[in-house]
Amino acid sequence: MANTEEPVDVLIVGAGASGAAIAWSLAETKMHIVCLEQGDWMNPAEYPSSGRDWESRSFGDMAISPNRRQRPTDYPINDSESPIAVANFNGVGGSTILYAGHFPRFHPSDFHVRSLDGVGDDWPVDYEVLEPFYAENDRMTGVSGLSGDPAYPAKQSVMPPLPLGKSGTALAEGFNELGWHWWPSDSAIATQVWDGREQCINLGACTSGCAQGAKASSDITYWPHAIRAGVEVRTRSRVREIAVNDEGMASGVYYFDEDGDEHFQAAEVVILAMNGVGTPRIMLNSTSERFPNGIANSSGLVGKNLMFHPYASINGIFDDELDGHRGPGNCIWSQEFYETDETRGFVRGFTYEITRGRGPIATALTGMHSGRIPWGAAHHAAYRKLFDRITGMVAICEDLPEEHNTVTLDPELRDNDGIPAPKVTYRLSDNSRKMLDFAVDRASEVLRAAGGVDIMSEAPISVGGWHLMGTARMGRDPASSVVNEWGRSHDVRNLFIVDGSIFVTSAGVNPTRTIQALALYVADQMKKRLANLFD
Repeated sequence: MANTEEPVDVLIVGAGASGAAIAWSLAETKMHIVCLEQGDWMNPAEYPSSGRDWESRSFGDMAISPNRRQRPTDYPINDSESPIAVANFNGVGGSTILYAGHFPRFHPSDFHVRSLDGVGDDWPVDYEVLEPFYAENDRMTGVSGLSGDPAYPAKQSVMPPLPLGKSGTALAEGFNELGWHWWPSDSAIATQVWDGREQCINLGACTSGCAQGAKASSDITYWPHAIRAGVEVRTRSRVREIAVNDEGMASGVYYFDEDGDEHFQAAEVVILAMNGVGTPRIMLNSTSERFPNGIANSSGLVGKNLMFHPYASINGIFDDELDGHRGPGNCIWSQEFYETDETRGFVRGFTYEITRGRGPIATALTGMHSGRIPWGAAHHAAYRKLFDRITGMVAICEDLPEEHNTVTLDPELRDNDGIPAPKVTYRLSDNSRKMLDFAVDRASEVLRAAGGVDIMSEAPISVGGWHLMGTARMGRDPASSVVNEWGRSHDVRNLFIVDGSIFVTSAGVNPTRTIQALALYVADQMKKRLANLFD
């Protein structure tokens, strides 16, 4: 028998990028808001970047893969039927704990791909609708960048950009040589003291947690403000399913606490804020007589249309010493190949993001695995020719929605509370394969123009499933979408979704800035409709 908690007005499941943003925005209503998070609060003093073992820990307890990490707060994911493995993090702040801080916006065209290019579907919202929420999120997050990027409509950064460094400067010269677009990246990394956070001091281990507090993970941006406004966060609270009442409304959720005891938390409104794998997992596990195939799944689309962003990694070896692993990787980007050009043999496009360099261990592994560093007497000399001399970029390729790319419930694998684990089934499309090949070829040209030799590439990056989108898509038609144009379920009028699962298309950029803008937009729509929210 589950322990029954006192009812709350709003229950948010997930304390990551979107859960934090919507909690902060709704807090001004003075409603009783509780957020359930299956992970813990993180202690920045314990991040790998606070010690010398930062690289080795990125392969262990702070790895991007939950299957490798296996912290008590993680759940397993069966991604054996996908060339791209899932990357996420469970804790207050979610995957912003381990992201690199690349922080681009979608382009206006990204919301109209069906109209422009005849693929995917158009979004029920557009850039102009989200622009004020992008701006609000930029202020809360603290975005560094340089205004004037010709790839975008006018937008104002709140702090100066990150320094280009030797690596960024060398690659910028390569882009200049070819006459291709590049611009200082928009980054969720503070270059000045911002909202009580210190500025970046180039620790360099951004993707294993920022001990300095310069990287804008949502545990140190939105959550302090939301908690001061009265929102409660309950950690080590793993949700099993969403319950529905006789009227077809969500009545609350069942969850397990740290000791494995089950609780029922009743709520007037339930908001799902996990990710494109975690959200369909819980929805599909929430079956009832009314929803035998999972809650809010009359369309049959919950868990379908999974989009990853296939990544290509392209690096060159340089004769001169560069920055290597020092400083954030996201110094510049190029969107020269972002919009559709049918002469390339594929539709839509991608962004190049500079990755700067590799740490000592990553350099050694790269050299050993590729045969560039031999065993024996020549070992150290070969290593010195690679260390701080590798730099390059990744290409973030737009992933088109396809129904056969799915998240389902694994029939055998379960987490340590007995909840079925998600199973990912994903196939790389012909369009993505052609885009990846094109991206590798053009990046190789940039690297050679910049002075690089001995080009190395991987496409797709097998561990690159950082971006989880599309599995509970947004739309006006209940037959072809899961939530409406302001995030409310078509089937369950008090159930909302605000994470990346509501994406209609993936664009060719990192999604976090758009996820948070959408969460703020959904919160704004809810506040405007409080008197008739369920009509």
